[in-house]
Amino acid sequence: MKSTRAPAYRRFLTRLRSAREDAGLTQVQVARQLSRTQAFVSKSESGDRRVDVIELKTFARLYRKPVSYFLG
Repeated sequence: MKSTRAPAYRRFLTRLRSAREDAGLTQVQVARQLSRTQAFVSKSESGDRRVDVIELKTFARLYRKPVSYFLG
């Protein structure tokens, strides 16, 4: 997927990972709270899978960040 390599998307992925770390959560902890696998979280953060807007809202709520944090 070429679009996941775009600079803006790479910045988004960096913020997604940073927000989790700022929240003091591991990928395993996030996965458990989302009823997903750790691989889901890892692939979301690495760009191996696209994060849709509903998932972004869920991550934002979990990490206590506004959605705009990830897009700015």
